[in-house]
Amino acid sequence: MTRSKNPYQLPDPLVCDPSRIQNGISMELVEEYIKLHNKRKQRYRYLEMMYKGFHDIFFSPNKPNWKPDNRLVANFPRYITDTFMGYAYGNRIKKTHPDQTVLDTITAFEDANEISDHEFELLKYVCIFGHAFEYLYQDEKSQTKMTAVKPDELFVVYDDTLKQRALFAVRYGYHENNSQTSNDQNLGDMYGEILTRDSIIAFDGEKKEDTQENPYGYIPVVEYRLNDERIGLFETVGGLIEEYNRVISEKANDVEAFAEAYLAILGAEVDEDNVKRIRDERVINFYGTDNASDVVVQFLTKPTADGTQENLLDRLEKQIYQISMVANISDEAYGNATSGVSLAYKLQAMSNLALGFDRKIEKSLKKRYKIFCSLATNVPDPDAWKEIVITTSRNIPNNRAEETSIAKDAEGLVSKRTQLSLLSYVDDPDAELERIQEEETKDSELIQGLFAEHDHEEVDDGEAGIEK
Repeated sequence: MTRSKNPYQLPDPLVCDPSRIQNGISMELVEEYIKLHNKRKQRYRYLEMMYKGFHDIFFSPNKPNWKPDNRLVANFPRYITDTFMGYAYGNRIKKTHPDQTVLDTITAFEDANEISDHEFELLKYVCIFGHAFEYLYQDEKSQTKMTAVKPDELFVVYDDTLKQRALFAVRYGYHENNSQTSNDQNLGDMYGEILTRDSIIAFDGEKKEDTQENPYGYIPVVEYRLNDERIGLFETVGGLIEEYNRVISEKANDVEAFAEAYLAILGAEVDEDNVKRIRDERVINFYGTDNASDVVVQFLTKPTADGTQENLLDRLEKQIYQISMVANISDEAYGNATSGVSLAYKLQAMSNLALGFDRKIEKSLKKRYKIFCSLATNVPDPDAWKEIVITTSRNIPNNRAEETSIAKDAEGLVSKRTQLSLLSYVDDPDAELERIQEEETKDSELIQGLFAEHDHEEVDDGEAGIEK
């Protein structure tokens, strides 16, 4: 198996003239867009294989058996993705709402969908492929559920206007191939669903099957993007990573070749019974001299470019992290950051990348809750999603002593809430303020109770003295 060295085409939106679906969505139209979508799968497959560690070097032509042929992979894509995800979304994305009843409903919905794991896996797909989808549906108990879908399993078709309004979506797959006449030996007939604002239409092969009403009134699919171009997190450094793999593999080949260098015996004949296969035994014998002093026995090694290789590897590694904008946190420079400010400077590029992604995520999450709130059985007010506040926080080590000192210095300059928000270990400043007020109220009541008890005792003593 060989792969093209040319970059793959980015997944531009699939667009359609709305007039083509005025009389419904035909299977011919669906098949047309499935064919267009299939052309993108090579890129998705390449990015997924990169993340899993199956890089191009494993598919390069084999060298002759007598030559070293090491295939080493430095899995930068996985490191870049997992490091960024841990930093940017290692902490759960928080949602708040001014109406406690709505907030409780949202919390129950998220708990039922194991939201922490769901969102982490969904956003990981986005980092790998540049975009991914979330599919919402009603389960057998009429509860709203959602699942993360890779972009090679689902696509959305938009209209050809400036607004690019979604017209329909298609989620599809292929049956296991049992046919001897199939054009593709690995694929059987396709099956899936056509998702519109009004209905969900199942299909199998070229025929539409069951049609169900769409309870939401919206296409139940949300697209999440890393950026508008849908470029994956490590996609721009794919070539650098492949070159790093090639160089480090050749370096390993040089080490192996040095360890198995040929022994040259010049000037004296060696019995052929002792050296049967020159390649296997790695012996070269030239003879013809009668002078023992002219006999030379030495190992033959090819010149190495160890210094050049090391410089190239260092340059490639630095470029990979610099261009991907994800920090190499295993570098000693990060361990030597003694203050939060110095660490923040080192993480600035990754922080900017995360902030840009935050904006895309917030937009998509609002659409998720717009669909969720469209059902009266979920939330009575269909516009409740507009007041949801989405907050993300970075998962970084914090110097608590430094934070506490900064918060103390802010005393009298800012509000108590802002002062508490400076402390990373305070998750909810508003809740913390309420607890502080409750404690102050209890302490005040306790002190008042003690004074009242003391005054009561003095009165009792005074009355006792009068009686005496």
